[in-house]
Amino acid sequence: MGLALVHSRARAGIHAPPVQVEVHLSGGLPSTQIVGLPAAAVREARDRVRAAILCAHFVYPQRRITINLAPADLPKDGGRFDLPIALGILAASGQIERDALADCEFLGELGLTGELRPVDGVLPAAVAAARAGRRLVVPAASGAEAALVRGAETYTARTLLEACAGLRGQALPRAVAAPAAAAAAVPDMADVRGQAQARRALEIAAAGGHHLLMCGPPGCGKTLLASRLPGLLPEASEEEALETAAVASVSGRGVDPARWRQRPWRAPHHGASAVALAGGGSPPRPGEISLAHNGVLFLDELPEWRRAALEGLREPLESGRIPVSRAGRSVEFPARFQLVAAMTPCPCGWAGDPSGRCRCTPDMVRRYRDRISGPLLDRIDLHLHMARLPPAALRPDAPPGEPSAAIRARVEAARARQQARGALNAHLDTAALARHCRLSGADQTLLEKAVERLRLTARGLHRALRVARTIADLEGSEAIATAHLAEALGYRVPDPAGEG
Repeated sequence: MGLALVHSRARAGIHAPPVQVEVHLSGGLPSTQIVGLPAAAVREARDRVRAAILCAHFVYPQRRITINLAPADLPKDGGRFDLPIALGILAASGQIERDALADCEFLGELGLTGELRPVDGVLPAAVAAARAGRRLVVPAASGAEAALVRGAETYTARTLLEACAGLRGQALPRAVAAPAAAAAAVPDMADVRGQAQARRALEIAAAGGHHLLMCGPPGCGKTLLASRLPGLLPEASEEEALETAAVASVSGRGVDPARWRQRPWRAPHHGASAVALAGGGSPPRPGEISLAHNGVLFLDELPEWRRAALEGLREPLESGRIPVSRAGRSVEFPARFQLVAAMTPCPCGWAGDPSGRCRCTPDMVRRYRDRISGPLLDRIDLHLHMARLPPAALRPDAPPGEPSAAIRARVEAARARQQARGALNAHLDTAALARHCRLSGADQTLLEKAVERLRLTARGLHRALRVARTIADLEGSEAIATAHLAEALGYRVPDPAGEG
């Protein structure tokens, strides 16, 4: 009788729970059985593993082989367990030393020739292995991703034979991070002509992490402005970048190790389904809102989105998390994104324009805007109403706008003040609001009158205070002044053409 134990990792959201691959050899007719809630791809590993072992010139035991993936109630999927299963069979049959497996974890899919192929979710596994104090062996193609985890002892192997040689004492190559690539060219705010109020709103949104809705006629610069927001944001911290990269790792899209510190920018088409936006599938994978974690999610033509898809944003906008439940499996993905949305004021786009070209009836305008629910609009901090640019602003010789670098310097200074208080202003809880957003008696009276006149909810009031705190931070002010509060309340004023 032979028994061997190999350590590996499953995939559950952006986490990598431990899995023990137990291999038992016993008498009886030759057979290979995999138990422990394996998916179809895991059950098929017995055929891949057999061919890989024979191609590596090892002996595949003609015994009854039972492979248990523990814990038994954790679903296992993908080809990530091929390598640990093969090593367990070789160790149980005495072809490699069992003791060499004790302080290592293994991930990798095997080709029929014994070649190791990359798998999803290597980054979360590297984080978990480092915390457990074990070395991690991954396919060579996954080495750059695993090397992003500082302090992890990660090695790579190209084939099953090379992994076995490492267990016999031959040194395996350490995983090496890819050299940092030059940052991809980001559109610059200098390209934006006019729209001074919109530029100001974008700066406030970047400084405080606030959500922004731009409403205006076609061609007024909504998409142009939104695409410039990533250029105003500071580089992600190592903790933020690792969490964002972990989401990308488990999504199946992979991680670009050379650009992992750049904040994500996601701009899905308005035809995307609720599952594409929130996440789902079997096994559950992150959607667009999780892929935008620590970055920007841009939704153009907001009223054209399916109602169910938009309503799925309400909880993540508050909590920064999105639970995904599918057929007996439930995982939670991070979704702390910054929402930037754009829309026209009516179906034709010209309601309220001085040209009078709009021919939409009031009933058509109301139905168009009712496609977006009030609770969703209430969760957006800045409501910006834009107008058509005058022809003079579009002349080729018109002076350029302020460049992104200058605005980003002010944004970084304002964010530094917020981080010293513990969080970005957009994420301040009720207790932090009471501490950091105190108003004078006159300003408190102004706020209460604005709440009545604008019919603000308690959430709307708190969001106006957070925006006022950001405006004060941009000016380097310790206290919120009347001008700061008045400007913040101006971003809650209904559209004169009928919004709200």
